[in-house]
Amino acid sequence: MSALYPEIEPYDHGLLDTGDGNLIYWETCGNPIGRPAMVLHGGPGSGCSTDARRQFDPAAYRIVLFDQRNCGRSLPSAADPATNLSLNTTWHLVADIERLRLLLGIDSWLLFGNSWGSTLALAYAETHPQRVAAIVLSGVTTTRRQEIDWLCRGMAPLFPEEWHRFRQGIPSSMQGLDADMARDYHRLLNDPDQQTCLKAARDWHDWEAASILLADPDGLPRRWADPAYVLTRARIITHYFTNGAWLEDSQLLKNAGRLAGIPGILLQGRFDIEAPLVTAWELARAWPKSELRILPHASHSTGNPDMSAAIIAATDHFRDFSQK
Repeated sequence: MSALYPEIEPYDHGLLDTGDGNLIYWETCGNPIGRPAMVLHGGPGSGCSTDARRQFDPAAYRIVLFDQRNCGRSLPSAADPATNLSLNTTWHLVADIERLRLLLGIDSWLLFGNSWGSTLALAYAETHPQRVAAIVLSGVTTTRRQEIDWLCRGMAPLFPEEWHRFRQGIPSSMQGLDADMARDYHRLLNDPDQQTCLKAARDWHDWEAASILLADPDGLPRRWADPAYVLTRARIITHYFTNGAWLEDSQLLKNAGRLAGIPGILLQGRFDIEAPLVTAWELARAWPKSELRILPHASHSTGNPDMSAAIIAATDHFRDFSQK
């Protein structure tokens, strides 16, 4: 049986005009006068999901979700090759979160982020700590260089066949000795030929699928069957990875002291291959009021039953905390 709360629909939604040509889709669910909670999806570029609405008690929380720039229902879409991603950076997203807070009249909120969403939550919280009442992170990442390198190359000894296919996706004329896969795939995903872009998007996701399926044979999101979705996601991911997410290396860990007054729960699966435990462990040591909960049988996916139950337990834990 699913640990998630029952399915719900938004009671309000809209498009936030950022003033620079982007329209950000947002929605609110649950209790309009409940405790505000902001959901930050992964990827980057994965878009928010209906299951994310169900990770909070709808009677207690005012649940805010949004599709980050150029993905999901936000416009323009990265699936369109004409879409310029130069105005899509970590700091643009941090500014978008703050715009949404002001639009919705929220003083402070709980942040929940999974995978890339945990990086974004940390970036926002370290920039606006006075606006964050609590944080729940799962599949913890900080998108430092060693984490990017692990995803793009470090996992290769675990998946030699899949790595070979991943490398073969790069034309020999582009292959260098450094095997910078994010850079090379970023070039392919911005090629003028649409079929080249689509093949690169599928090859990128096939590589990601290797680690997901090892831990959870049923773990591939249904959305990955949609060519426009995988193109959007792969373009945005490689855009961020190629630019180091516009963060100084280890910046979020070095600045974790800014979170000192914020309680947090870090949820990490022992079998999370995509985001190894070391990052969550280092963050817990640097963040005074955080608690690391290691899940012995969980993987990276929030759909994993153990991880799903742990997320619910964490949001329930903060449900009755007094507001700042």
